[in-house]
Amino acid sequence: MIAHDEVFIQGRWRPAVGTDSIEVVNPADEQVIATVPAGSAADVDAAVDAARSALPGWAATAPAHRAALLTALSDELAARQDEMAALITAEVGTTIGFSRRVQAGLPVTVTRLHAELVADFAFEEQVGNSLVLLEPVGVVGAITPWNYPLHQIVCKVVPALAAGCTVVLKPAELTPLSAQMFTECVAAAGFPEGVFNLVTGTGTQAGEALVRHPGVDMISFTGSTAVGKHIGSVAGAAVKPVALELGGKSANVILPGADLARAVRANVADVLRNAGQSCNALTRTLVCADDYEEAVRIAVKEIADCRPGDPADPDCRLGPVVSGAQRERVRDHIRRGLAEGARLVAGGPEAPEDLDQGYYIRPTVFADVTADMSLAREEIFGPVLSFMKYEDEEEALRLANDSDYGLAGSVWAADEQQAIAFARAMQCGQVTVNGGAYNPLAPFGGYRQSGVGRELGTHGLREFLQTKSLQLSHR
Repeated sequence: MIAHDEVFIQGRWRPAVGTDSIEVVNPADEQVIATVPAGSAADVDAAVDAARSALPGWAATAPAHRAALLTALSDELAARQDEMAALITAEVGTTIGFSRRVQAGLPVTVTRLHAELVADFAFEEQVGNSLVLLEPVGVVGAITPWNYPLHQIVCKVVPALAAGCTVVLKPAELTPLSAQMFTECVAAAGFPEGVFNLVTGTGTQAGEALVRHPGVDMISFTGSTAVGKHIGSVAGAAVKPVALELGGKSANVILPGADLARAVRANVADVLRNAGQSCNALTRTLVCADDYEEAVRIAVKEIADCRPGDPADPDCRLGPVVSGAQRERVRDHIRRGLAEGARLVAGGPEAPEDLDQGYYIRPTVFADVTADMSLAREEIFGPVLSFMKYEDEEEALRLANDSDYGLAGSVWAADEQQAIAFARAMQCGQVTVNGGAYNPLAPFGGYRQSGVGRELGTHGLREFLQTKSLQLSHR
């Protein structure tokens, strides 16, 4: 076990003011692998002071220089990619193959692409006799989740730094080790002192202090809708802008004539990804009546080939969920589904066989789920897939949009134009059409209770900019 007792402020590691610590637990074997400081309000104060002091100089730095430092950061992340992947597997439970490819690999690409983006970004434009300027919003408080710990850090910190903002990061208390390694990469890349600061701690202490701090100009948060509502209310009282990426209950709509086997297999893989702990997971599968039982059969067969196991094993497809509390939440959702009358066709709430340790969940499939059931309405955040039946395309669209959330969705059709037309009518922030590839420069964010604002690409960069117009005396 490794004991950390420092936070990163003003360009150096220094002891935290408080003496409390947080244990980091490996979800595969339930062993404590590290401790980190439970940062206090005093630590947050020091970090915000450092960020405020560094802001004028960093905001005035040429975009080309900011881009060069971000490129150096991408190189540092790439050099430590395998080490980062193993660390995330140990603190999240993500399978090592997925950790290498996505958890540690994708942030390298995102950082490099955003370095290229800011180098060519137009921070000003002429509109008639006005010069319109895009300026950094100021000090950003970034609060990140545990499910994609490095990726979500990069999605906030990199565009904020690219925009000329300074940052105080409070990572999820369950997964602080990847944030510490990211901080080491920032330091090695050569960013000026105070531009980036890290305070580990709990949401109720360090997170709350960051949100309420008068020296923080904006909060960027990813996490639960309940916490997002609280942050929005606190920030609103201070007239402080927020970017909130919250929960989801995404629908995968398979239209008649689509490649059924491909669509269902892709859906199963999506729900098993990161043990179902993805806010955009396609957990509601909508299939027409004629194809319904065949689709369920395909899913059950696919699930049968996926047994939970050691996430450090390269052949493992499904690791544990992140904590004992999360395991119990998922099991409770499964029990409620049974009590509400859904048809269990695979898995269930019982512990997987031969796994006495670790926070494992049996991959679970329900059929005959209706729109009023909790399985169709509440975010589960585990490897649980629900099948819903529709009679025609109109009903499919109504079911897809019948949600308090609106983060993501997917549609499959034999004709791409039919799929695009359906996707246009889906009320969510991002729709995958016939298995389209992920684009790290496409805006990501949700409608309704899935959040406010967008991450990634030009739209994500603009979240960290504010607009000024100069009215000139000449045209």
